[in-house]
Amino acid sequence: MALRLREVALTLEEDEGVLAQKVAGLLGINAAGITDLRIVRRGIDARKKTRILRVYTVEFCVTGEETVLRRNHSNRALEKAKPLETPQASPLGVRHRVLVVGMGPAGLFAALQLARYGLSVTLVERGRPVEQRVKDVRLFWQDGTFDSSSNIQFGEGGAGTFSDGKLTTRVNNPWMRFVLETLVAFGAPEEILRQAKPHVGSDRLRLVLINFRKELQRLGVDIRFATRLTGLEGMGNRVKSGIFDDRGTIACDSLVLAPGHSARDTYRMLQRHGVALELKPFAVGVRVEHPAPLINTIQYGMAEHPNLPTADYSLAWNDPETRRGIYSFCMCPGGEVVNAASEEGGVVVNGMSLLSRAAERSNSALVVSVRVEDLGETDPLAGVRFQRRWEEAAYAAGGGDYRVPAQNLMAFLGKGDGPLPSSCRPGVREADLDAVLPPFVTEGLRRALPHFDRRMRGFVTAEATLAGVETRTSAPLRIVRDQSGASISHPGLYPAGEGAGYAGGIMSAALDGLRAAENIVQNVTSGSSN
Repeated sequence: MALRLREVALTLEEDEGVLAQKVAGLLGINAAGITDLRIVRRGIDARKKTRILRVYTVEFCVTGEETVLRRNHSNRALEKAKPLETPQASPLGVRHRVLVVGMGPAGLFAALQLARYGLSVTLVERGRPVEQRVKDVRLFWQDGTFDSSSNIQFGEGGAGTFSDGKLTTRVNNPWMRFVLETLVAFGAPEEILRQAKPHVGSDRLRLVLINFRKELQRLGVDIRFATRLTGLEGMGNRVKSGIFDDRGTIACDSLVLAPGHSARDTYRMLQRHGVALELKPFAVGVRVEHPAPLINTIQYGMAEHPNLPTADYSLAWNDPETRRGIYSFCMCPGGEVVNAASEEGGVVVNGMSLLSRAAERSNSALVVSVRVEDLGETDPLAGVRFQRRWEEAAYAAGGGDYRVPAQNLMAFLGKGDGPLPSSCRPGVREADLDAVLPPFVTEGLRRALPHFDRRMRGFVTAEATLAGVETRTSAPLRIVRDQSGASISHPGLYPAGEGAGYAGGIMSAALDGLRAAENIVQNVTSGSSN
């Protein structure tokens, strides 16, 4: 058995080799009795700029463990290390065909777990393999050559492939470690097992996806790219097969639907088939870019330090007049703003960082909550129409060539002017952001920015650029499911992940895909009709 100790602090100058001595000092024991010490988590405490600390959680073995626990019974940071719970899977020896639609995190992890149970899995993706997808996206960024089937939203890995690869989530799930270890096994840096805010980086994610695909194929998963779900077939409402590209069918006993939040044609198809859908809140806004050294200075009190990562931030303010939440989202330290369009005639922005997070600028979404009542209708597709309206306005304001409309932050506030430095490709074009966002969004941002500047002195600056529009923060609807994980209207259909309305990022989507797999296995082994 081992012990776990949290809140072990080192200064920026101290070497990690002194951790055993630090632990010994905190517990009043001899460092010679500490063995097998390993770092479980590593984070930064920058609340005091004059004394920034690296904070560790460690596990270790120690002579006289029970005596150490007894003597330190009042230390709440000390506890016995607990074994990790991971989803176990071994072949069930039953025949059950599962069709998994979508190769984002939810679909990939669902397919992996189902294949490990020995079920027959077919995995389909409307986009292309990541090797070709990267080339298609680069071509779009170079000259605006747009491909509706292979872009930042569609293709192997889902939208997260062109992101920061963040693996943080507000969900507290014992399977998180399993997700991290799986990614490491497929090529993610081992450091993500110890980071307080783990990220893979868009560049390393591509290697992870290729290795993930190879493992699925080794397990017998039938993977089909450039295959788009266009209909459902069944007996009554029970789904028995998917229709693809309006011509071919793939039979199944269960269908995991993990479409991603931008599969708008899939939403229309589901509505046509009477699948239960409901509106849900989401958020809309802009990307804000600052020089990375400026954010570092605000957060750390210094532009750089070899023992400090590129600084991130998280900002939130609830407008007391409108009761709207206004907050930063998907912050990308040392990254770039990316044009994430998935439809012709529309502009969408997102953020992306490589593993190194070494780019000159840092960016984050600044978004305002959109309520269901803002949409003015109850049709489940109303949120999609709302998003598209402002994406098309952004396309027009950017000049109609997929350049992104942008405005200097001070100009947006009506307090001056400044340049428009931006990392966004194929480029930005100066525009009035009031023309590309609803008034309640621009007004909310203008009200929130002074509050953000009080939290982070220097955030409001002429060195910052705003680019729009950020509309794909989450799915604007939910595919309603019951406690067994199946659609409430269509047995055999298991909605999963971000596009189904049940996740918000790589980690939570992967966990939801695992949950869908486990729900199917439970229903299969129990003989449930779902």
